[in-house]
Amino acid sequence: MAKYKLEYIWLDGYTPVPNLRGKTQIKEFASFPTLEELPLWGFDGSSTQQAEGKSSDCVLKPVAIYPDTTRKNGAIVMCEVMMPDGTTPHPSNGRATILDDPGAWFGFEQEYFLYQDGRPLGFPVDGFPKIGQGPYYCGVGYKFMGDIARQIVEEHLDLCLDAGINHEGINAEVAKGQWEFQIFGKGSKRAADEMWVARYLLNRVCEKYGIDVEYHCKPLGDTDWNGSGMHANFSTTILREKGGKAYFEALMAAFADNVEEHIAVYGPDNHMRLTGLHETQAIDKFSYGVADRGASIRVPHSFVKGDKYQGYLEDRRPNSQGDPYQIASRILKTISLVPAP
Repeated sequence: MAKYKLEYIWLDGYTPVPNLRGKTQIKEFASFPTLEELPLWGFDGSSTQQAEGKSSDCVLKPVAIYPDTTRKNGAIVMCEVMMPDGTTPHPSNGRATILDDPGAWFGFEQEYFLYQDGRPLGFPVDGFPKIGQGPYYCGVGYKFMGDIARQIVEEHLDLCLDAGINHEGINAEVAKGQWEFQIFGKGSKRAADEMWVARYLLNRVCEKYGIDVEYHCKPLGDTDWNGSGMHANFSTTILREKGGKAYFEALMAAFADNVEEHIAVYGPDNHMRLTGLHETQAIDKFSYGVADRGASIRVPHSFVKGDKYQGYLEDRRPNSQGDPYQIASRILKTISLVPAP
């Protein structure tokens, strides 16, 4: 038997963007614990804007477990927040609203800035870099990348892979100090679970470097520097195996009819990012197009090849602060409105 350090993590009740919270429980197991072996655990919801002080109990329900190689016998336990009965989802529990569809696949592309002393990593104390956007995207060399950022993203990548997260890759992004990583998962909730755990690991890696992760979608405001998105690639069994032009067009009509519902959960301040510039469509418009990164939904060439209209689609509107649980939930709800072919 060995004592395991179980880091229970969850989303608090802050709006419009929830924060990650975590606390450690020590339990003894013969080997790395399974999800079924993990107990429910309570916490003080009055300290996380999820309960009042006079009735503060909330419950953590484990939904996924990952090895944490930064700790001896460590594990990260992703949790849903439940009411005191342990079975009723808390109102802040976005995961519980996702339609259960094992045939749904999601891929999230998380862009973010690394910040130090209140400005993007590598920015001068006053103003902006002498070199504007251009050479930083997938760049290399100290002049463009500095000497800390790559250490952070590589360490984060290794921790995600150690944890068994289906991390798809990393790259430097268009603005200085801006990076991206991608998470893919089969099943309606897996990619969102792993995205939140990957965010947790990134935040924790940055602690020891004295760096903050800035997830805001437009941290540099109304400038010519790019904002940050979290493009959501999605597919279903029907889209992969049947598809068809008629079904695709009906699906796009449903997305067009629910623009406000999607924007409402695609991250705050998206009006600053979805301007029609910097590879975005305007927030009050809906469009789709083949290989069009200025559209609301980009249709890959592979999707329309041979007029099959099969595969995956990319919703480019979710921003970097978006909750992947709420995003996945809304996309699947809209898809469910369209009759299967």
